Amino acid sequence: MAQGKRGRSRVEGNRLSKVDLSDWVPKTKLGKMVHSGKIDNIDDALRSGLPIKESEIIDALLPDLREEVLDINMVQRMTDSGRRVKFRVCVVVGNEDGYVGVGQTKDLQVGPAIGKAAKVAKLNLIKIRRGCGSWECGCGLEHTVPFEVRGKSGSVEIVLKPAPRGLGLVCGETPRKVLRLAGIEDVWTRSEGQQRTTLNFAMATFNALKSTVTMKV
Repeated sequence: MAQGKRGRSRVEGNRLSKVDLSDWVPKTKLGKMVHSGKIDNIDDALRSGLPIKESEIIDALLPDLREEVLDINMVQRMTDSGRRVKFRVCVVVGNEDGYVGVGQTKDLQVGPAIGKAAKVAKLNLIKIRRGCGSWECGCGLEHTVPFEVRGKSGSVEIVLKPAPRGLGLVCGETPRKVLRLAGIEDVWTRSEGQQRTTLNFAMATFNALKSTVTMKV
């Protein structure tokens, strides 16, 4: 059976919902390859060099993907017809085993905004590199970042440093959620800037994790 015919469970906080892919009609080359079964794992999809433009691709190839809402804000804009109110939502998705993505969007209602933000996060999904880069550990397991990396978004900058096994995530609430869904269990962090801006804090952490695969070793 083609991977595209399968559904999967999605985690929204403590609530599970079913994503049905039976009616999915792929429109991109990569989507058609996944739907037909020519590509049946996420690593091959990322290595193909083809852009991921359909969230159903991620739904089909990562059935254990989890999602968590980082922030919900009400934003207002004045127009000729009066005040318009929308909800801005930031969502992080990951499988707690090396794959993570962050997305943000707006909508008139909270529910649709969460769904749209989750789709954007899936389209931004990356595979990170993990390891045991701490000189205090040397266990050889993939539980922390392999080397020191840094990421920046807006005024926020964060530095992730390898930590020994058992230390945990020494960071704020926002980067902790991103790191946990990425599969990082132990890390030292140092951050600067306006950390109350949840999106920038999350994106800075995401960009730091992205540096684990863009940096040559």
